Amino acid sequence: MLELAGIIILGILAQWFAWKFKIPAILPLILIGLLVGPIAAEYLSEDGTKWIEPIWDNDKQKGLFPGESLFNFVSLAISIILFEGGLTLKRSEIKNVGPVITKLITLGSAVTFFGAGIAAHFVFELSWDLSFLFSGLIIVTGPTVITPILRNIPLKKDLSAVLKWEGILIDPIGALVAVLMFEFISVGGDSGFTKTALIEFGKIILFGTTFGFTFAHALAFAINKKLIPHYLLNVVSLSVVLLVFVESEIFAHESGLLAVVVMGMVLGNGKLENIKELLYFKESLSVLLISILFILLAANINIEDLLLLYNWKTAILFALVVFVIRPIGVFLSTAQSKLKTKEKLFISWVGPRGIVAAGIASLFGSKLAKQGVEGAEYITPLVFMIVLGTVLLNATTARLFAKLSGVFLTKSEGILIVGASKVSRLLGHYLKTNGRHVVLIDSNLSNIERAKELGLEAISTDIYSNTLTDNIELNDVGYLIALTGNSGINKYAIDKFGAEFGENGSFRLVTREEMLDENNNPAEGLFSSTDDYNSLTEVTRKYPSIQEIEITDIAHYKSLIEQTHNDKDIVPLFIKKDNGELDIISSQEIEFEEVGKTWKLVYLGKPFDVETTETI
Repeated sequence: MLELAGIIILGILAQWFAWKFKIPAILPLILIGLLVGPIAAEYLSEDGTKWIEPIWDNDKQKGLFPGESLFNFVSLAISIILFEGGLTLKRSEIKNVGPVITKLITLGSAVTFFGAGIAAHFVFELSWDLSFLFSGLIIVTGPTVITPILRNIPLKKDLSAVLKWEGILIDPIGALVAVLMFEFISVGGDSGFTKTALIEFGKIILFGTTFGFTFAHALAFAINKKLIPHYLLNVVSLSVVLLVFVESEIFAHESGLLAVVVMGMVLGNGKLENIKELLYFKESLSVLLISILFILLAANINIEDLLLLYNWKTAILFALVVFVIRPIGVFLSTAQSKLKTKEKLFISWVGPRGIVAAGIASLFGSKLAKQGVEGAEYITPLVFMIVLGTVLLNATTARLFAKLSGVFLTKSEGILIVGASKVSRLLGHYLKTNGRHVVLIDSNLSNIERAKELGLEAISTDIYSNTLTDNIELNDVGYLIALTGNSGINKYAIDKFGAEFGENGSFRLVTREEMLDENNNPAEGLFSSTDDYNSLTEVTRKYPSIQEIEITDIAHYKSLIEQTHNDKDIVPLFIKKDNGELDIISSQEIEFEEVGKTWKLVYLGKPFDVETTETI
């Protein structure tokens, strides 16, 4: 009981520590696991036993999981983690980088598989089959470690999307390759392996995609038709995920990972009313499972396994995998893409391995060691070395390397609009047309769908949740505009997310009370001190278009602003400069000393009377 409680308590403490110091949680989790496991047994424990013994030991009469039950638990936990990752994958995110991701998880995986396999064979003198089992295991990059590393680095959305999608989609591919190699070793590598591999591959693809697709639609149908009561929604969904994983595994071993990823992707990209609640629940569950898993798997390693790596060969293999093989795979995969060389370099540098690699390595390494396969004792510690080394390297250097390579955004130009009403959609469409990255958020699914129909990036979320701060695709956002009809929500959005997303400015609509009081003009007031949400909505209803008019000089600009104050059907929005840059007009207006040759006032509503403006 003490051990079980200790794992959970230590795991959550590690998660808090990681959050506080902005590092991937996997780093303190593995270190804690090693401390309470092999390090404690060798240096701290009086009787030479681990403080936490994951697998039951009959001789010591100590342990948590008997027989293979630890690895059964690991498999089920990984399925839930991958399902949660699949839920976050959106087709719209890969519109510009789809071919790059496809090549990274195919060609890039092949380069890693053959390159790391050859390296392991010649450096550690492992057999060819064990070498390629090792290389199959380290193909995966791991979404659980990519996200925290990228969360605090402002990058272009496309670059973040490439790394995020690669991390999640490559997990089942790495698992598939590792399974095929394990099958090869198990059958003795005879001449029938080619046929066996093809059959296994076909079964995994067939049953994985079939079960995932079918059960996703069945669950979505049940949820949308209200066949599942609200209080059972999360636990029923969890049960279905586990059912899909197990059923798929029964028909084809290791097809379960693919099945749950497909299921998550189908649900995440479908029209599911309760998708937000599922995400919140699965995210919390994933945090708990990851905390438990990494401590258990690290504690399960023995000190003898770690000492196997205490030589120069380990450093050589790590350097080859990280600094040679990964860059070759990335540059080959992105050869004809729109990505710049500096972006390719950054992708090459960031490739931390995660939970799937560690979990499957522990499972297969233990099984092969029990079978008496020579060299099998190297598999688990080698993979853990790559996991720990890449996470430590990327967690400490990714931000610095982003700056050195030139992908670090010194000024975040993206715009986050809170609210996806008609006014917001009109503004968002104009901003996107003028080359700005715009994201609309709203809890109203109808508004979100209408925004997406216009080609806008829109997220259905609750402003009171923390999901926005975890979204790495918002790393380039530097402007926050609160544009809802609820003044309380607008103020809350500025207070909560201003520091995170309003680096260059946070704005909200003035309230009715502020609009009627000339002496109460807030510094963050948006557009005009005489226009609130109702005014904007009415102008949008009557004149649903955004206009531009050239500004000749400062006096002309001030006269135009004065006209907008006197005409309720005109609302000033932005100043468009010579280079196309847009400055948001606040309720306190913009002050400048001179006007560029082709500056324009961007406004919402009816067209200005050009003759009148020219004579003023």
